[in-house]
Order: sequence, then structure tokens, then C-alpha cells
Amino acid sequence: MQRVSSSLIPDLSLSRIAFGLWRLTDWNYAPSESVALFEQMLDLGVTTFDLADIYGDYRCEQSFGEALKLNPQLRERMEIVSKCSIRLTGEKSGARINHYDTSAEHVRKAVETSLRDMGIEQMDLLLLHRPDPLMDADALALVLEQLVAEGKVKHLGVSNFLPHQTDLLQSRLSIPLAVNQIEVSLLHSQAMFDGQLDYCQQHKLLPMAWSPFAGGRLFTGNDEDALRVQAELRRVCESRGLAPELGAMQLALAWLLKHPSKMIPVLGSGNPERLVAALAALEMELDREAWFELLRAGRGRDVD
Repeated sequence: MQRVSSSLIPDLSLSRIAFGLWRLTDWNYAPSESVALFEQMLDLGVTTFDLADIYGDYRCEQSFGEALKLNPQLRERMEIVSKCSIRLTGEKSGARINHYDTSAEHVRKAVETSLRDMGIEQMDLLLLHRPDPLMDADALALVLEQLVAEGKVKHLGVSNFLPHQTDLLQSRLSIPLAVNQIEVSLLHSQAMFDGQLDYCQQHKLLPMAWSPFAGGRLFTGNDEDALRVQAELRRVCESRGLAPELGAMQLALAWLLKHPSKMIPVLGSGNPERLVAALAALEMELDREAWFELLRAGRGRDVD
């Protein structure tokens, strides 16, 4: 498995494809089945596991921890990524409205709860899940640096932050932000044009791409944009002799992987066969014109 190393932080390295666990509780796996899947992914070189406190209505991290407890040695082979700053309504959070919360009190409580739920002492990477319009950058930076100093968090990053929002937080930190996890896919290529991926390259952040298949629209959507991309993917699959369904998935990933920012797609399937097939995208080559043909299908227009 290819890996991506941070040029900002010598000891930070992530697998070229990450395993997203936001649907872990939806898969209805017993802990023994989950840990078997984790071991299979690790054996294939997929070592970066992506979670967040809110996933599965605040239950995914606990399910992850229950599985990991069956084989604690697997922890040493993983990079565990988690996120906080979103609070959803309900008994678990005590919130009466969905909102963002980057207060020092909430961030500390969220990190400590995540560590307890996962049964680990340190997360490798903490991301702030969404930018908060009420973010106090000074107070937030202080608690983040304290969490690192205490060994509860190894590295820091953001998610869904625009360049100016990242700049604000970084201006208060003595520790470099290492990652920005943003939405990128054939049906959501804005990050390639609005400065997000340019910023990552300029400031040497590793971009992680969530929803690389546009939430499944790339394959099952029936809107005009999705149907246009599906038709192009079918055409390319036929020209390359690829199986339609798996080939389309591999092409969509290969398209992301070709970008010079070295983004890391986050795959959220619990189907081992699909996960294994997806890894073939790492060996798939797209020439420049083929890449732009897929871009044209995604945007619905030729380049300007």
C-alpha cells in the first residue's frame, strides 16, 4: 500500500486510502466481525481509520472500541483519526439544537469521551469537524495544545475549513495543522477551483477526501449530473475492459488519486470485496486527457 507522509511533521504518515467508519453501526456487525474486517484492511495496508464523535448517533466510536478490545494489538498498526465540534440534538449530547461548538470545555470533553469510548489512550489525529462561527481561536488553540502536551492527541487538523478559517486557527497555534478533510468527488470538484486544494499544497497540509463517491450518487443517482457521470464511467469501463460497477468505482478513485495534492480518499464501505477492489485504483493510470474527460462529465461543461 502506498503511503503519504507529511512534510511538516516527520512522524505523521497515513495510508493512501483511509477506512471511513461513519456507517459502522449500520453494518450490524458483531464485534468479532468488525475486528476481522479491521485486520483484513490492515493486512492490505489500509492503516488509517477515520471516525468522529457524532458518527452513528454517537455510537460508532464505542462500537469501534468494543471490536478493538478483542485484539488490542491491532491498535499499534493503526492511525486513528477522530473529529469533534458538531453537537447533535439528543440525550447523548444534551443539546437542544444542532450546532457547532469549539469551546475549550466541549473540545476537551469530546476528546476524553472519544478516548474512553474507543478504549485508547491517544488518538493519532484530531480534526475539528466543521468551522464554528463562534470559534475563539485563542481559547481553542490553548486547549488543543494542552491535549497534545498531555498525550491525548498526537497531531492536529481540521475538516471542511476554508483557507482563511485554517489561517486563523494556525495563527494561534505553535503546532502545525497537518490535515484538512474536505468533500471531493467527480460530482463535487469545487475544492480544485476554490482554493482549498491549492492551499493544502501551498501550506503542505494533507487533504483527506470525504464522500469520494458523492454519497453513492456516482453509481445510483438519477439526477442529470449523476446520470451524465455514470454514462462517462460506463464508456471508459467499456474502452478499458473493466467490469462496470467495480471499474466505475476504481476510475472515480483513480481520478482523485491523480491530483498532485496527494489527497487521501476516505472509503466508507463495510463490504470487504468492494474495499479490496477499490484498492486496485492505486495501480490505475489516467492520462491527462482521460482525467479531463471525467472532469468534464462531472462539471457538465468543457474547460473555459
